[in-house]
Amino acid sequence: MTLNLPNILTILRLAAAPGVAVMFLYFARPWADWFALVLFVAAAVTDFLDGYLARAWKQESKLGAMLDPIADKAMVIIALVVITGFSGMNPWILLPATVIIFREVFVSGLREFLGDTAGTLKVTNLAKWKTTLQMVAIAMLFATGAFEHYFGMQSLAMTQEMVTEAITGTGPDHLGLRWKYNGMVISWWGGIITLWIAAALTLITGWDYFRKALPHLKETQP
Repeated sequence: MTLNLPNILTILRLAAAPGVAVMFLYFARPWADWFALVLFVAAAVTDFLDGYLARAWKQESKLGAMLDPIADKAMVIIALVVITGFSGMNPWILLPATVIIFREVFVSGLREFLGDTAGTLKVTNLAKWKTTLQMVAIAMLFATGAFEHYFGMQSLAMTQEMVTEAITGTGPDHLGLRWKYNGMVISWWGGIITLWIAAALTLITGWDYFRKALPHLKETQP
């Protein structure tokens, strides 16, 4: 087992995956949202960094090749479960999240079944884009949770008319509700649109992997 900097970064990313969920157990919102966002973004950056350093320093190893996709899947799946939970099982999030999680489990099962021939399911450029879009979407949705909490708490004692005036700029906005509302809306729709695009790419790449694996799944004739 080779323990170099790229592998250490991958291991840290793997450890950060459950840490995203733990933030919501030990911290109240919106601090939990911000801590989860920072931890997730930092872990996502290592996803690029560990691969780049491994190639640049010629430190590619079997350990890194094994842990890297596991860390990516763990990050995405755990973060999606957390977001689905605090969003109240919103179908705009639940449906693409279900597609993404199902595909990850399905492809992992294919690779496990193929064993030594799993090399036929090499990661494609489209799959890398899929992972990148998933991480961008998740980061934006974590930000939405933070904006939403701030907006909800600060507007709690205000009438609907006061809130509307603050948002539209026709009245005073001493609490900065306008930028919190705009941040909530922009991050929500940005996250939702990106998540659905990622889910579509997830289906495409999942079908591509299944098509490549199909010849190996046929029964051999006696």
